[in-house]
Amino acid sequence: MELLRFSAFWCGTILFGSIALVQADASGLMKIRRLCKFCDVQATSCTGKGWCKVDCEITSICPHADDVCVSIWRRKDDNITFDTVCHNPAQTLYGLVLDDYNNSKCEMKEIKGMGSDFFICSCSEDECNENILFNPNSHVVAVILVSLVPLLVMAVIVITSFYFYRVYRQRQAHSRRKKGAPLDCESRAIITDDEGSDSSSTHANNLNHNTELLPIELDVLVGKGRFAEVYKAKLKQGSSVSEEQGFETVAVKIFSYEEYASWKNEKDIFSDADLRHDNVLHFLTAEERKLQRQYWLITAFQPQGNLQEYLSHHVISWHDLWLLGWSLAQGVAHLHSDRTLCGRQKVAIAHRDIKSSNILVKSNLTCCLCDFGLALRLDSSLSVDELANSGQVGTARYMAPEVLESRINLENIESFKQADVYSMALVLWEIISRCSAIGEVKEYEPPFGNLRENPCVESMKDSVLRDRGRPEIPNSWINHTGIQMVCSSIEECWDHDPEARVTAQCVAERFDCMEYLDKLSERSDSEEKIPEEIFVVDEK
Repeated sequence: MELLRFSAFWCGTILFGSIALVQADASGLMKIRRLCKFCDVQATSCTGKGWCKVDCEITSICPHADDVCVSIWRRKDDNITFDTVCHNPAQTLYGLVLDDYNNSKCEMKEIKGMGSDFFICSCSEDECNENILFNPNSHVVAVILVSLVPLLVMAVIVITSFYFYRVYRQRQAHSRRKKGAPLDCESRAIITDDEGSDSSSTHANNLNHNTELLPIELDVLVGKGRFAEVYKAKLKQGSSVSEEQGFETVAVKIFSYEEYASWKNEKDIFSDADLRHDNVLHFLTAEERKLQRQYWLITAFQPQGNLQEYLSHHVISWHDLWLLGWSLAQGVAHLHSDRTLCGRQKVAIAHRDIKSSNILVKSNLTCCLCDFGLALRLDSSLSVDELANSGQVGTARYMAPEVLESRINLENIESFKQADVYSMALVLWEIISRCSAIGEVKEYEPPFGNLRENPCVESMKDSVLRDRGRPEIPNSWINHTGIQMVCSSIEECWDHDPEARVTAQCVAERFDCMEYLDKLSERSDSEEKIPEEIFVVDEK
């Protein structure tokens, strides 16, 4: 009996406790009342940062089913307290509306104007007001900052590395440019023209946008062609005590009013920004000089003159030959390409008058193409009739067989490039003929030198078409490995069948492969000088 009475007592106690946690709301539905930490205001050591646990040992059943748990942290002077209560969020507490009670955690929110540092939070889980979180946003920010520190360090390292890499590339590009070695797309983007011959005047860098005529003083006539005359000139750069410092040397190509079409064609070709290349003459601007009834093209001035003049007065080394030949092939390949070195699309151009007098020699002994008066933009939209209207153009001595015969394939724009390659081959032959590496070097002679100075088309037809003649390549030329390789390319370039000719890009790549021969030649030259230097030292 005693055991039965004891069991009944505990069952009643448990049942009473369960009933105490449950309360019917106004609609008659049963709702569980919440358990919350519930202490009077008491001192605390919580500093109001991060996570804190309230020093409350009392867990109370909230008197109403709608009550939520609330914690209040106050600091006034050195007095810091916690207050934990149950409260109905439908009613204000210290004049405040509890708007965060749906949270499962108690995240403190600062309230201004309470006469002290005042933080309050509310939540709707049992005893959720025991563990308090201060400045949850600051915590998130701290986590984010910690996460970003490695990224920031990496960014600094990358930027620093990129800066030093750019400095290194710029120095390397200037060094390679000075030696005439190939520049890649990035190097071209890093550097600008640094030679005096490649003018970069602040007056004339905007193509065809100048509203006033440039202050140019013509100096001396340096060339004359079918359509225009070329003058060395001074471009005034600003007021200066020293006249030499106040001028920049440029070249001015002057067309008469009657040659407007030739001027306009060359101006339009030059105005294409994608034409810009180390081995194409640097164009500055174009002008119409109404008072003089003239049209002007202003370009960089190359003091070495054209290739024909240079070869007439100089015997060149194998290194010079490689440099001139490689840069010529690079320039023609750039014209013919439908993409820039950076991969951007461009319109291919056929020069149609490649010859040694239309190629300038720069101060670093590389070539640059000039005279685009007969050039043709190989736009795919051009019709056969438009191509046919271009006519038989060029210089008879350098005309390809199909051009001499007026039988160029107008259905294929590659035909115009193939004709350029034939002309380029003749120029390469001229360069080799003046190289000391072939043995005995004769006086300069143009291709087909047995013909008169300016042979007509009919004379060239007899030599090139009827006799299938080409300039002679003596056996002595092929004793040098590099020259033998160039001669092999020349013979492929001037093949009678246009389709059998290699492209200018292929020739340029072959010159790239020959660069090691040029380096071996330089090393050989330096080794030959060593005994002489030792001998001089011994004499002392």
